[in-house]
Amino acid sequence: MTKHSVQFGIDTFGDVPTDDDGKLMSYAQAIRQVVDEAVLAEKVGIDAIALGEHHRFEYTISAPDTVLAGIATKTSKITLATGVTVLSSDDPVRVFERFSTLDALSNGRAQVILGRGSFTESFPLFGYDLRDYEVLFEEKVELFSELLKEEPVTWEGTTRAALDKADVFPKTESGHLQTMIGVGGSPQSVIRAARYNFPLMLAIIGGSPDRFVPYVDLYDQATKELGTTRHPIGMHSPGFIADTDEEALRLAWPPYKKSHDRIGKTRGWPPITREQFKHEIANGSLYIGSPETVAKKIARSIKVLGVGRFDLVYGQGPLEASARLRMIELYGTKVIPRVRELLAEKDS
Repeated sequence: MTKHSVQFGIDTFGDVPTDDDGKLMSYAQAIRQVVDEAVLAEKVGIDAIALGEHHRFEYTISAPDTVLAGIATKTSKITLATGVTVLSSDDPVRVFERFSTLDALSNGRAQVILGRGSFTESFPLFGYDLRDYEVLFEEKVELFSELLKEEPVTWEGTTRAALDKADVFPKTESGHLQTMIGVGGSPQSVIRAARYNFPLMLAIIGGSPDRFVPYVDLYDQATKELGTTRHPIGMHSPGFIADTDEEALRLAWPPYKKSHDRIGKTRGWPPITREQFKHEIANGSLYIGSPETVAKKIARSIKVLGVGRFDLVYGQGPLEASARLRMIELYGTKVIPRVRELLAEKDS
């Protein structure tokens, strides 16, 4: 692993933050806050920003490609990604059109990460039956892979109208729209990514990252057997950075608990305890602490999994907007350079 082989990104679902007085921002303010965060991320050397699609009251970003288009007008280098686009409840043709348009606005910086999402609100919202969960994603990924060839498409399935030599516009300038598949723990999804020649983005949001080693091995095996390309793998995990470990824990714990417990009510989880929170930081997939603490943990995960990109999911729960900005600054100026040093040390 060379010094420059790993990319580093940030990832947000657009959680509504609080202002300096502890008051929740409006949705409009929160969206503008994300744009400001992206501008700062580019300034401090972060390679990518990924915006997740959600349709819940605590998140602001339901149209990530639109927010990314706004970011495109204020940046020049940072990769503009989704994390993820819920393809199952969207139309592949419209997704391609939106992201090829974003690619034009950003001079080739658009990246769509396709997934089924961690929530299911979009299915009833857009008229889809959850009983079709598997077939929706399978068919739509198949169609999207055909659209990426940027040639007339003939396709037939059960989840949308058939296409007969349909040409879709605009074409990208490069002829290639960057696309990944987001995987949260399904071996079938890993094999699907290999079959359609897509890179993987592993969503590691709990437990030790070591447990994803078999998924990396499966991707290696599947691409080899299918004769497709073994692309670099990415991973994203939640975290928060402050100047000291104590400050990071103090600032992150209240909003994290609020977010975790609110989601838990709908999924049958018990309320999280402070001890469980600390255990996940020490042994699991929460990257919370000082720049040195977080850098060491990121470097270890990159080495264990052999990934080529690490995205830090930031701003979980109603965190202060100023703390989010400080976290991004520390990630770009302190953590990423330190991770590169640690990786170089291991290679020497």
